[in-house]
Amino acid sequence: MRRGRRELVNEPKIKNIKNVEKKKKIIVRTGITILAVIILCIVMMIANNYIILDENTTTNLIINNKNITSNLKHEIIQENDNIYLSKTDISNFFDKYIYLEEENNRIITTYNKKIAEVSLEENIININGADKKTSAHAIEKDGVIYIPISEMTEVYDIEIGNIEETKIITMDSLDKEQKKAIVTSNLPIKSSTNFIARTVDRLEKGQAVIVISSDGKYSKIRTENGKIGYIKNNKLANEYIVRENMPKEKQIEGKINMTWDYYSEVGNAPNRKGTEIDGINVVSPAFFYIDENGKFRENIGQSGKSYIEWAHDNGYKVWPMVSNAVGANESLEITSRIMNSYQNRKNLIEKIVDSCIKYDLDGINIDFENMKQKDIDLYSRFIIELTPRLNEIGMVVSVDVTAPDGGETWSMCFDRNVIGDVADYIIFMAYDQNGVSSTTSGTTAGYNWIELNLVKFLQTEEIDSDKLILGIPFYTRIWTENDNGKVIKNPTVSMNDIENILPNNVQKKWDDKLKQYYVEYKDGYNTKKMWIEDIESLKAKVSLVNKNNLAGVASWQKGMETDDVWAMLKEELD
Repeated sequence: MRRGRRELVNEPKIKNIKNVEKKKKIIVRTGITILAVIILCIVMMIANNYIILDENTTTNLIINNKNITSNLKHEIIQENDNIYLSKTDISNFFDKYIYLEEENNRIITTYNKKIAEVSLEENIININGADKKTSAHAIEKDGVIYIPISEMTEVYDIEIGNIEETKIITMDSLDKEQKKAIVTSNLPIKSSTNFIARTVDRLEKGQAVIVISSDGKYSKIRTENGKIGYIKNNKLANEYIVRENMPKEKQIEGKINMTWDYYSEVGNAPNRKGTEIDGINVVSPAFFYIDENGKFRENIGQSGKSYIEWAHDNGYKVWPMVSNAVGANESLEITSRIMNSYQNRKNLIEKIVDSCIKYDLDGINIDFENMKQKDIDLYSRFIIELTPRLNEIGMVVSVDVTAPDGGETWSMCFDRNVIGDVADYIIFMAYDQNGVSSTTSGTTAGYNWIELNLVKFLQTEEIDSDKLILGIPFYTRIWTENDNGKVIKNPTVSMNDIENILPNNVQKKWDDKLKQYYVEYKDGYNTKKMWIEDIESLKAKVSLVNKNNLAGVASWQKGMETDDVWAMLKEELD
């Protein structure tokens, strides 16, 4: 009993001890919290009032206000005030088509309106056909080719800054907008907009900074030292534009309505004086071709000069054809010989440029067909090298290609993705679905076939819709089959001759998939078949231009159409 009483008597003491210990723990925790807050405040004070600079241990590269140093595949070399970037890195950031031309041991690079040849041996760069002396040439180090980009500012249209104290090199495109503003007080520039962020540089009142972007509270800026970071918007004043964006100007606003005006090498340009083609804004006469010896030839003469004058008087742009349409076997070998030599391509390009200047043309239409599949990349090189030369003098480059579903020399000889990327326009010749070599009868250009191939152009080949022109036919074919169903012949028939060819009692049947009329009738023991091209079939095809936001149409060829075509094209395209 006594022991139990003693335990009862000690219970309050034990409770008091526990309470005291609990209070001590609370005090300790509170003290720790207060100490943490004090430390945090000190850190904030330091972070906001003292410079914790990013010290660059290696050279950093800023291209158009983005630090791409971590994306470089090779080192930046600096020798004798020259800055070198590897060919691989230039490919990634400036010219994805840059390559080593082994024929002349030169680097060939293109950008916008320039093509340059950079020597690996001499201090010379050839820019658009003119030699320029330089203080450096391309070099090779450990199996890697380096280009003196400090000598390439004219080619890539850039401004280069080399800030030695911060080990930063800046490269700014001169065709991109640049804004600056004045700092209104002394302040640090932060690495981010987070509550706590390191200081990357310090600004003084009155300094100018490049304004990269702005949101509701902060501006992303670049300092004179090349450092990129953030400050509050209210710390900037007197924002001004140093230079504006310089988007590529289009020669033609709105939809293109082009027609090919074909005549043979032994003929003369048509006399169109006193006539107008309603709605047309581009004509493409057959002025130029490659002959059987691989020589560039012109067929212009006085009639061609009169044609150009007529076109310009009516407000039409003139984009003449350059054709390789010699004999089928000859064109394969001749075109291959030209494409397989950089010097041959260069010579052809010089001839084209000279002719465009000589005759005051507005562009060119490259119509090379029947080429070797193995030359696919070399033909692309031709377009890559031609386009900047013509763009420099304000000329448009359009390139004709077939549907991506044919044979080796007809379809698989085109890299449509590259051509569509480089040229101003790529023209899908949406006809000859069943052509002269077809062994079965069929339409020349069915709506469903065209629609399917447009999907391939836009999605598979990734062609920008505003660079894709739809080629439409002003002709069809009349197919003759014997009693065994074998095709005997399939000559072309102009739209304006169809009604004269068809017998009076022939019944036309509308095919809603093809969006055209079909006729079939007996001619003795043979059967005649025709898929008719008329105003309704063409209207359906042209509807795909607006449906897919294409650049416009090109019609083959002037003189085959019916009179009502031009009004329809104008209405549909407008």
